[in-house]
Amino acid sequence: MSSECILVIGGARSGKSRYAEELACRRPGPVLYVATATASDDEMARRIREHRAYRSSEWRTIEAPTAVANAIEGALGDSRLILLDCLGVLVNNLIIAVAGTDPDAPAHVEEEPMEAQIRAEVDSLISCVNRTDASFIIVSNEVGAGLVPPYQLGRLFRDLMGFANQALAQHADQVYYMVAGLPLRLKPAP
Repeated sequence: MSSECILVIGGARSGKSRYAEELACRRPGPVLYVATATASDDEMARRIREHRAYRSSEWRTIEAPTAVANAIEGALGDSRLILLDCLGVLVNNLIIAVAGTDPDAPAHVEEEPMEAQIRAEVDSLISCVNRTDASFIIVSNEVGAGLVPPYQLGRLFRDLMGFANQALAQHADQVYYMVAGLPLRLKPAP
């Protein structure tokens, strides 16, 4: 099997994680599951438990809220497939690291350093995909189809997700857009 990169993108509760896991289950060999979420509150801890319950107990899991390429390369072992869930949480983690964690605090962050940090993280991930013999399935959020957020960090998140998604979609061999639990293949064109 030659290595490839698959991007599964969709909105909240679109079925993107479930579909990515289904794709992973169809492939032979060991799977390395890379989780970017952290249990920052009770609700997030519940969501993480739900995700763990769905995935195969045979998969090895690492938690990498940032610096995912380094984490993958350090834990790859004999894995033939890396399932990264999710790029949106990774971008959020990087923004919080710079802007702070209080969502009610009036915040203004300098966009250029933040954008550079996100670009470096995405470029590092793409380089990791290129250096690794294993295939990748990357889950991401589509956030550009909604309303324009009324606050700076929300707009920054939307813009940075747009950049990250475009960069990964350009690099990916296959791209699926999830709507209501249904995969629409965008790349290669059907």
